[in-house]
Amino acid sequence: MDWLERTAKLRQWSRSGARAPHKPLLFLYALGRFQQSGDGELQYSAVEKDLRQLLAEYGPPNKTTPAYPFHHLVSDGVWEVRTDRGPGSPGIGVRELRATGAAGRLVPELRVALRREPSLLGRMARVLLDLNFPPSLHGELCESVGLELEPAETEQLATVRRRRDPRMRELVLTAYEYQCAFCGYDGRIGAVPVGLEAAHVRWWAFDGPDDVDNGLCLCSLHHKLFDKGVFGIGDGHHILVSQQFVGRSPAAREHVIALAGRPLIGPQPGARPIAAAHRSWHTSQVFHGSPRPVTAA
Repeated sequence: MDWLERTAKLRQWSRSGARAPHKPLLFLYALGRFQQSGDGELQYSAVEKDLRQLLAEYGPPNKTTPAYPFHHLVSDGVWEVRTDRGPGSPGIGVRELRATGAAGRLVPELRVALRREPSLLGRMARVLLDLNFPPSLHGELCESVGLELEPAETEQLATVRRRRDPRMRELVLTAYEYQCAFCGYDGRIGAVPVGLEAAHVRWWAFDGPDDVDNGLCLCSLHHKLFDKGVFGIGDGHHILVSQQFVGRSPAAREHVIALAGRPLIGPQPGARPIAAAHRSWHTSQVFHGSPRPVTAA
């Protein structure tokens, strides 16, 4: 059985590029627990809080419940659920999962395969990360679910992923003249830019193209916050800052809150600005809550 293929083809609700990472997040969490304990049975009532937090932090802005993937991941052949009444999920309801003592874990065949081939776990995790989340979030997401991945587990899996265009970074940084489109940071060591990255507006994992009109040159801090939904891009290419962001320090006010309503810096004349469709996708699928109102300086 090709577990990598099965991992790559989890059945997820999909419409117009909407994100539904419920199953990948539960699967990553289960792999992390298996890596730590060797078994990884998860009592729903014991892990509900963790799963809810993962969905809040890495899921789409709309409200959702961890009961959904706990029940539905069974249909993908990688997960099983049992209750006090015996094998099988009691349904999608939170109350039913709690009341019946529902517990889930990886199916026996997968547990055997992971013990037989330890590197398989890391490769499966990498598929889940690459197909559902931007690279800027991979490290912290692994920490959140307790996964430790080795460098060798980052191999290209041609059967389950398309190839990235290695030219995108240089094209985007050139279009924005090697400065952060949010704050103007343009640090270099000699002739080499440091701390500047090419961010996808519509995530590559959700068919975002490696094109300049889907890219932003951002400093490392603002790239991470953009992918976390703290920042967005509004009509007129002005910066949106989420009302859900809280920062009381002078640094948080200066580097985040004060950017609300500012126009993007760049791109230079002749370079294509961010396409409206990509901005709209990011606003609906990544940006959290409502934008802060713009106040006079």
